[in-house]
Amino acid sequence: MASVRSITQQLAGMDVAPKPAPSAPTRPAHAKQPSQQNVAKLLTKFAAPNPMGKAPSSSSSSLRPPNTNTNPNPGAAAAPGEGRTPAADPIGALDIGRYDGGFEQDNEKRGEKVYGEAAEELALDSSVSRYVHPTREWNLGTFDIGKPLGKGKFGRVYMVRTKGEPNYVLALKTLYKSEIVASRVEKQIRREIEIQQNLRHPNVLRLYGYFHDEKRIFLMLEFAGKGELYKQLSKHGCFSDKRSARYIDQMADALSYLHSKHVIHRDIKPENLLLGINGELKIGDFGWSVHAPGNRRMTMCGTLDYLPPEMVEQKEHNEKVDYWALGVLTYEFLIGNPPFEDRSGVNATYRRIAKVDLKIPPHVSPDARDLIIKLLKYNPEHRIPLKDVANHPWITKYRPKGLSRGGSDAY
Repeated sequence: MASVRSITQQLAGMDVAPKPAPSAPTRPAHAKQPSQQNVAKLLTKFAAPNPMGKAPSSSSSSLRPPNTNTNPNPGAAAAPGEGRTPAADPIGALDIGRYDGGFEQDNEKRGEKVYGEAAEELALDSSVSRYVHPTREWNLGTFDIGKPLGKGKFGRVYMVRTKGEPNYVLALKTLYKSEIVASRVEKQIRREIEIQQNLRHPNVLRLYGYFHDEKRIFLMLEFAGKGELYKQLSKHGCFSDKRSARYIDQMADALSYLHSKHVIHRDIKPENLLLGINGELKIGDFGWSVHAPGNRRMTMCGTLDYLPPEMVEQKEHNEKVDYWALGVLTYEFLIGNPPFEDRSGVNATYRRIAKVDLKIPPHVSPDARDLIIKLLKYNPEHRIPLKDVANHPWITKYRPKGLSRGGSDAY
């Protein structure tokens, strides 16, 4: 079987990806309180701007065929992407599991065709992309489909392998167009794809390509071999200083990269982090991310426990919202729950964030305590910069010798 290094080199050359299967669900020892709901549900309560974008003038018009046939043929041929053919070192022996027929079953009972402007906006195909170098043409028949990896709001995720040599393994995620339209998130989905397809960092989940048919969009994602980080946190309750520091080290490096590209993630939390084959952390889910060259935003988004004071108070915010989230993440890794969680409800959590009502248990090491306090500052300008996070004693103490910041590390 091919080495991880050779597999990675193959993928880097082709714009397709590999990785092994996520770990099985385990008994949750780490469970968040009911107040940990998506902030989209809280927008009315806090009178924040609608992050979903404008609603279509008529959602029914997006689902009703026009008088003339304007729906593009998603199967039309497109020029294959340029790029070198990687050296042969296939991973075809990797077991992708048994397919349960979920794609076909879902497609029979959910989703509708979309028409008009929505159809044009959601006709996403990386083989004809104007934003990056086009990939080769992809379709569902290109893959052998394996076991399900999970379900999302708009569809399923499966482990798949390309049929042609050298048999790349990746995760294939489906999104149903009519459900995207019904949720009024066409622009958000398109933005997520456009952002993620341009990112290249070892600790950021890679999007290798995408294509669509009449009802669905398919995203070809890097396969995170050890699955969801939240499952590990649920299993263990919390992490050791060593494991936490190494994750935060990788996070800081990845966020520095994102910010250098003028991308603010805005929804950093354990549920949006994955683990690669060697246990390296991968930032995924760019649904609330924004490309903001001006670095000033007003939209409220994310998840309440991880929102900084400037966002819950509906003030302007910039990339330093991710600094705050990094502090919350550090705390949750070490203690097992977010620092401002309040069991009495959402409003109490809201007030604790606004006041930075931070209580760090005495067992937390002095160095870790220092970093948490320096990240969780009310004033964004007073938060410790990411380059200083990388050089903080708590981080450098546990960084593996000989490995660069953000490098892979097995746990």
